[in-house]
Amino acid sequence: MIKKVGIIGAGTMGAGIAQVAATAGCSVKLYDTKTEALAKSEKDLNKILNRLVEKERIDSEEKQRIQDNIQYVNTLKELKDSQLTIEAIVENLEIKKNVFSTLEKFVSDECIIASNTSSLSIASIASALEKPERCIGIHFFNPAPLMKLVEVIPAIQTADETLNISVKTIKDWGKTVAVAKDTPGFIVNRVARPFYGEALRIYEEGIASFSEIDKAMKEIGGFRMGPFELMDFIGNDVNYTVTETVFNAFYFDPRYKPSFTQKRFAEAGYLGRKSGKGYYDYSEEGKMSVRGQSSSSSNENEEASAIFERILVMLINEAADALFWNIASAEDIDNAMTKGVNYPKGLLAWVDEKGIDWCVEKMDKLYDEYREDRYRCSPLLRRMNRENVTFFN
Repeated sequence: MIKKVGIIGAGTMGAGIAQVAATAGCSVKLYDTKTEALAKSEKDLNKILNRLVEKERIDSEEKQRIQDNIQYVNTLKELKDSQLTIEAIVENLEIKKNVFSTLEKFVSDECIIASNTSSLSIASIASALEKPERCIGIHFFNPAPLMKLVEVIPAIQTADETLNISVKTIKDWGKTVAVAKDTPGFIVNRVARPFYGEALRIYEEGIASFSEIDKAMKEIGGFRMGPFELMDFIGNDVNYTVTETVFNAFYFDPRYKPSFTQKRFAEAGYLGRKSGKGYYDYSEEGKMSVRGQSSSSSNENEEASAIFERILVMLINEAADALFWNIASAEDIDNAMTKGVNYPKGLLAWVDEKGIDWCVEKMDKLYDEYREDRYRCSPLLRRMNRENVTFFN
């Protein structure tokens, strides 16, 4: 049983993971080279726990127990007694590899060394270790204490024991685990790409405005946030970089092609909420307002249902293709999208509801119109349509 945990990086994600582990009863050492980052993390945790006490989610004794479980350290050597270390630093492969090779000199041979990367190759990170079989991806979603999903990604070098212990530990921490193959974007950051990409494409074609597309996805689809609201929330620079990374990693597959609109917004500094301006405008208090952005041509807007269905079928097609390529199980793919990014339904359950024939017909209609490989239908959907079977029923 994992009782001693080291966390590398005291930013929002690292601090959140430390809170999760400490709440579960682990002894945690949170490491960062910057003492100010450690101080901020400790101060922020106190505020978070005070709010939980005020809301009567925890009592003052529980608050103190969680705080006592976290020690703030500024040298990697302090993590030497860790049974599990989780890295949550900048998304730079060489930096991560350097940190891991240094860390390995201090920890025991049994210590699991994990990365919280959202899309980088776990196999490549593991190659920096003398014992790569101890390396694994453990990807939390932000904010880590609130989001239920954690993707666990074994590399080709990862030992079965490393995977089993990691899965059990994360479940013991109260999270839902989705095991994913070590491919670009894993589950969520791969399957979710059409939510942003197809919405941007619809806008660029002059079919609808930012707010009209968002309204369709929320009012008809039941999504909590529309794609443009969500991109503003994530940050256009961050979201664009993830899209570009996935596009490059998939050898320029047109399904993941980035948008010039988003690139220009990022270049202009229209990053969303954090800059006060994105696809929407934001007041100092964070209140969102439409900037009078209308469709980019005089063509009449498609009905909101058509917008929703176009984005939905692209999401379903991506989820089906992830299953086709054995990225994860059907259950884990649907859990990932509902618990990782709060989709109203699992995409594979949604296709059972809509009908696989409906999806195949929609995809073929898009392909016939555009003649782009972007709109190729997943072979799995075609096969299941021929065999008249469903994903879950």
